[in-house]
Amino acid sequence: MISKEHKKHTRLARPAIGNFSRNEWAILGAPCINIKLLAADIIAALAPQYKCAYADSTHNDEETLPPGRLANGAVLEYTDQINNHQFNFGLGLKPMAFRQQFADADLVLVNGNHQPAKSQVVIIYENRAASLQKRVSQLTNVEMILLADSTTEIFDFIKEAIPNWEQLPVYQLDQTGKIIEFFKAKMQQAAPVLNGLVLAGGQSLRMGTDKGKLNWHGKEQRYHIADMLKQHCEEVFISCRANQLQEISPEYNPLPDTFLDLGPFGAILSAFREKPDSAWMVVACDMPLLNAETFEHLIENRNISSIGTAYESVTDSFPEPLITIWEPKSYPVLLAFLAQGHSCPRKVLINSDTHLLQPLDAEVLTNVNTAEDFEKIKHQLTAKTASTQV
Repeated sequence: MISKEHKKHTRLARPAIGNFSRNEWAILGAPCINIKLLAADIIAALAPQYKCAYADSTHNDEETLPPGRLANGAVLEYTDQINNHQFNFGLGLKPMAFRQQFADADLVLVNGNHQPAKSQVVIIYENRAASLQKRVSQLTNVEMILLADSTTEIFDFIKEAIPNWEQLPVYQLDQTGKIIEFFKAKMQQAAPVLNGLVLAGGQSLRMGTDKGKLNWHGKEQRYHIADMLKQHCEEVFISCRANQLQEISPEYNPLPDTFLDLGPFGAILSAFREKPDSAWMVVACDMPLLNAETFEHLIENRNISSIGTAYESVTDSFPEPLITIWEPKSYPVLLAFLAQGHSCPRKVLINSDTHLLQPLDAEVLTNVNTAEDFEKIKHQLTAKTASTQV
């Protein structure tokens, strides 16, 4: 007998991704050439700030042979086109494969005459009512209506299909500026919420004592960093090992690793597993000189279109991975690196589209790993406190 409580799959928090991306709109109701032209205008306006993508289907009704080596039986062909890169797939892509291909895109526009998307823009042409009516079932989340040519009325079947149609923005198709502003506002609203994650699950073998418990500023360092992050983040969590749960105050939201034996890499993945649609400001607990200005500069210069925003190390010019804002789009990238046998957050940042900043003060990024480091920084902090009291 199978228990009614039995669950076949582990319950996971799933990212809010549609057919292609988190932010996707199908444009439908117009001739395909008009959809392409409108998409081109929108993409040209938003491309300087966001990574934009477009999805369509061929309009050639005749049967054509597969291109290149696909005709010989290859399942994949790659061509370096110098100015761009071309992949031809011989096998049909499943929905999850589409999401992988579009994972880096901030915004995806779709020719809704051929493929659906989780949000829609409907274009009303007086002479295309029959064509649009065939796609009424796709109108699940219409966010804007456009009137083409001399059209002044919205079809009755559209009103029936969209209960909130009166609250939607309605523009003429040639009001390109207003249409672009609509998408800019939508993308600003879609900026991922920023959560904080204090890395405090290390075993501190070189230090000989738990670095998260060291008291530099009147409280344990893991709590001090968490309190600083609370000034900037929606929620703040302290990453820890399972055997540390009981020693961390519940008010600081302990978050045990679910990707085990991977160090900081596993902690970051565990955070995304918990909240995959949030960005995570990840900070190690072994940097006692960190200050509010360092956090504020990172947040003010955050680039949500990159996989992350990080400081550049002054010693080797590599990204500092343990004071970094990791965007939601980094989650599949981290998993892909893990699948290839890599568990170094810095390697991910080096080999990805990362937004790098120069630190305001490189000294504040100093980390403490040994007892000798501890004594040096303790003396430095003591001297600094004494100078401010003079």
